[in-house]
Amino acid sequence: MAGKPVLHYFDGRGRMEPVRWLLAAAGVEFEEKFLKTRDDLSRLRNDGSLMFQQVPMVEIDGMKLVQTRAILNYIASKYNLYGKDVKERALIDMYAEGMADLDEIVLHQPYVPQEEKEANLAKIKDKARNRYFPAYEKVLKSHGQDYLIGNRLSRADVYLVELLYHVEELDPTVLANFPQLKALKTRVSNLPTVKKFLQPGSQRKPYEDEKCVELVMKIFH
Repeated sequence: MAGKPVLHYFDGRGRMEPVRWLLAAAGVEFEEKFLKTRDDLSRLRNDGSLMFQQVPMVEIDGMKLVQTRAILNYIASKYNLYGKDVKERALIDMYAEGMADLDEIVLHQPYVPQEEKEANLAKIKDKARNRYFPAYEKVLKSHGQDYLIGNRLSRADVYLVELLYHVEELDPTVLANFPQLKALKTRVSNLPTVKKFLQPGSQRKPYEDEKCVELVMKIFH
């Protein structure tokens, strides 16, 4: 029997958080090896573990996978969270790419210089409220089903709900005009595997504080 997946990253959200969410939703236990110093990153680079010299990296099924989307697609395929056919996978990819575009701005918020934080937050609020969330609200409303695609949970639902939580931390009223998204968030949050992941003491990471930002700067810069 294969061992648990091992996640190599720093002890914070960053680009690994969607991977943690997806594994948790699939009910897969995983281990984490945290980078704490620049030397930890150098060791991974020097032993050939990082194809492009970058983390996140996940050891799973005898592979050392890098590139977040590749990691997510593999996990989704393995645990039946990637649609039933090629058309559904195309929709899942399309929806997830939109989420990744918004997530890119969201995950940078703790790291932007203090004088740029307000402008970046305004950008997040604008894009969430006026571009991305209305699109997913429309999808859910159009077919009246419980999930975005094929009326079954997919990696797109898990990623979207993670993003909803993250944006709500920055903008608590963001879902006020999106009843379908609110319902999806509740539905996914109540799945036993996700509910467990949302409890205190799980491997879900908190919003990056100044200490975490300092650690990241020490490792990567």
